[in-house]
Amino acid sequence: MGPLKGIKVVELAGIGPGPFCAMMLADMGAEVIRVDRLSAKGKGSRADVYLRGRRSIAVDLKHPSGVETVLRLIDNADVLIEGFRPGVMERLGLGPEICLVRNPRLVYGRMTGWGQTGPLKDAAGHDINYIALSGALHAIGRKGEKPVPPLNLVGDFGGGGMMLAFGIVCALLETRQSGQGQVIDAAMTDGAAALMAIIYGRKALGHWRNERGVNMLDGAAHFYDTYECADGKYVAIGSIEPQFYALLLQHCGLAEDPTFQEQMNPKQWPELKAKLMTIFKTKTRAEWCALMEGSDVCFAPVLDLDEAPNHPHNQGRATFLEFDGVVQPAPAPRFSRTLPEIQCPPPLAGEHTEKALLDWGFNANEITALKSDNAIQ
Repeated sequence: MGPLKGIKVVELAGIGPGPFCAMMLADMGAEVIRVDRLSAKGKGSRADVYLRGRRSIAVDLKHPSGVETVLRLIDNADVLIEGFRPGVMERLGLGPEICLVRNPRLVYGRMTGWGQTGPLKDAAGHDINYIALSGALHAIGRKGEKPVPPLNLVGDFGGGGMMLAFGIVCALLETRQSGQGQVIDAAMTDGAAALMAIIYGRKALGHWRNERGVNMLDGAAHFYDTYECADGKYVAIGSIEPQFYALLLQHCGLAEDPTFQEQMNPKQWPELKAKLMTIFKTKTRAEWCALMEGSDVCFAPVLDLDEAPNHPHNQGRATFLEFDGVVQPAPAPRFSRTLPEIQCPPPLAGEHTEKALLDWGFNANEITALKSDNAIQ
């Protein structure tokens, strides 16, 4: 019953941002069919969470009948997602020029690191390279230390898959008005740069320096950082606003300490942070939670991947769920009427070939012929 119910998506199998985009669409109710390579038949894992919610068919994209099979799926699709290097889809005979002639309303989503144009478009790369080029990686890290990769959240997923999902929904809305499809060129370099908009803005205003670990939001400020507790666990503090900062000082027994009164003086931050480090080590994380959690200090315990699903707030909102024996994040965001849900567990490659093709308009004789031709399995 999700808001994208009725939308049909063909996903050309890939890794990282493309599958994450397809997961987001499937969570919202879209019918997604994943086209895996014939050589991958039977491979995969039910625990590969970001492949949830769709069916998989195994097709030989180097076989003319395999390509024609995918083109017939595209004829009936609203969206295509592909994450190959520029030119690969064209060489396969599945480029946008061909697909949009066959299906003029198709939203053709292209997910790459460097984009479809530019000097680096044909080069290999990964998340860490794309966020390096956008300025994001340089900004993340401690003072005097090297840049720290923020997992692969900024390039692959935030600047990549999520940006493509946003672009696809925008294009679908536009297609309702124009009746025409179009190509989306989603590059992780562009997406990561877009996520940095506020930082570039603060730099233009003179509120951000290029040096790591000296700015308010990069761990330099004593009121915006993580602190180790007596038990070796950590808490996160984000007391930016004056009223929240006052509460932090109150709970830490520092309300009368004159050295903490110049909150926004960066020259004071190292000394004040050292004092807070000493104070936070006097209590366990649980003791600090009892004192601050739920208050306006802007406080949270730093939870690991085992702890987070069991936190009362996450449980109260069902932020995580167990599906097919695997604990995983629930679909997000929430809707009041069209409720998103996980449609099915992650498929094994080619698990649904015959049933999915039947549902998408192929007849039994055609499927038998494709199998005999080794175009599908």
